[in-house]
Amino acid sequence: MGHTGMDADVVIAGAGPTGLMLACELRLAGVDVVVVDRLAQRTGESRAGGMHCRTLEVLDQRGVLGRFLAAGDLTPVGHFSGLMLDFDGLETRHPLPLMILQSAIERLLEEWAAGLGTRVRWSSEVVGVRQDEDGVAVELRTADAAPVTLRARYLVGCDGGRSTVRKLSGIAFPGTPATMTALIGDVELPDLPEDYIWARRCATGDYSAISLEPGWYRVITSDHDQVVDRDEPATFEQLRQSLIRLAGTDYGMRRPRWISRFGDAARQAARYRAGRVLLAGDAAHIHFPAGGQGLNTGVQDAVNLGWKLASVVRGQTPESLLDTYHTERHPVGERVLQNTRAQAALARPGAQTDALRDVFGSLLVLDDVNRRLREMLTALDIRYPVGDGHPLAGRRVPDAGLKAPDGTSRVYELLHAARPVLLDLHGSPELVTAVEGWADRVDLVEARSEDEQWAVPSRGEIPAPAAVLIRPDGHVAWAAATGRAPDTSALRTALTTWFGPARQS
Repeated sequence: MGHTGMDADVVIAGAGPTGLMLACELRLAGVDVVVVDRLAQRTGESRAGGMHCRTLEVLDQRGVLGRFLAAGDLTPVGHFSGLMLDFDGLETRHPLPLMILQSAIERLLEEWAAGLGTRVRWSSEVVGVRQDEDGVAVELRTADAAPVTLRARYLVGCDGGRSTVRKLSGIAFPGTPATMTALIGDVELPDLPEDYIWARRCATGDYSAISLEPGWYRVITSDHDQVVDRDEPATFEQLRQSLIRLAGTDYGMRRPRWISRFGDAARQAARYRAGRVLLAGDAAHIHFPAGGQGLNTGVQDAVNLGWKLASVVRGQTPESLLDTYHTERHPVGERVLQNTRAQAALARPGAQTDALRDVFGSLLVLDDVNRRLREMLTALDIRYPVGDGHPLAGRRVPDAGLKAPDGTSRVYELLHAARPVLLDLHGSPELVTAVEGWADRVDLVEARSEDEQWAVPSRGEIPAPAAVLIRPDGHVAWAAATGRAPDTSALRTALTTWFGPARQS
């Protein structure tokens, strides 16, 4: 049990990828978590289909990437509204997207969460939220209709685009409405030609078929300027007729596993925090699923929020640290909405859009353009405003090779426990003294960099730093340049800002 009088430290609404990833992050920090979901059990629906390299890095940081790689397939395919991008040259150990269905991602995250001691309550729908000075009461409707109330320090809504938590907390969800309708399904296409190219544009829309496994395809059809009621169920016959209308054939479509519908509505929560309630994933932002960014953005929301929320719950940092979650992640979500709006515009049928695609496609051969788009889609270029002038400050730390006394061979191995790390690469005695007041929550590691230069997206290569303070989410809070004495005053400021005041001896 968590805080006195509480059923848990944190209740998470929604057992999808975002909620499960957040649960794992909190459990790694020793926070008591209950995940609730309105569904009776996991549906097994495939849904999202992949992970970009920054998400793979995050899983690598926690030491669990191998189980995901074993369940999916790396692919060189990346695109911006169907215009192919070259993923060669990304500054990461994991440059290629991983094709893995959301159903498999959820299964693996749930297994990991269970192993860490996460409690999951199915058939538990959030119907009420009440905050006070000490916590939040979460009212649930259960399978037998018996009312249940869980009391926790904090509630995080990871309950999707129609988030009940967001609505009950009075958080506005402004944005732009849908202008088109797309149908999506996992089906067999026995008559699909062997030379079929994965996506084709038509006079009134477009369609695509992506191989999931031998004989099975993810089919998507898009009809522009047609918007149906979002509560209308999607059917196999609707998908088949849509494909016939666009392609002139259904390619023998049969045996549907899953059918759904989506559009290009783009909305974002006006604030990611309202007192003791926070939002993450689709509850905080919805958009056209172009470039495979939705699931990835949600998982990265969870990793940004998890360590901050854990630190506040454990009394190590003031509650104001939670405001940095909105400060850092809201602009990221806003940028995703903007680039997916642009991709939706580029997908519209018509001669004008065809001309625009031709011009835009000709620009993609330029290395700088290709690099900018692929770093944006993969989230490698994100830089949070941490207030330090070093080129690494605010960026995700490169997974540089290391030589350490304990055998650690690269930076991400230091982050498996989801704890802050002060990495001393030049053996600076003053760092030992500077970090003493935070020894209970920051790991001081002395090692040598195997790489003289560290690759930084949008900056190229820079000299390896003399020291770097790494947050649990893998982003740099402070760094010292080689060739000069480290600014221990700035280091102490960073330690206090992100990890709370020094412990008094």
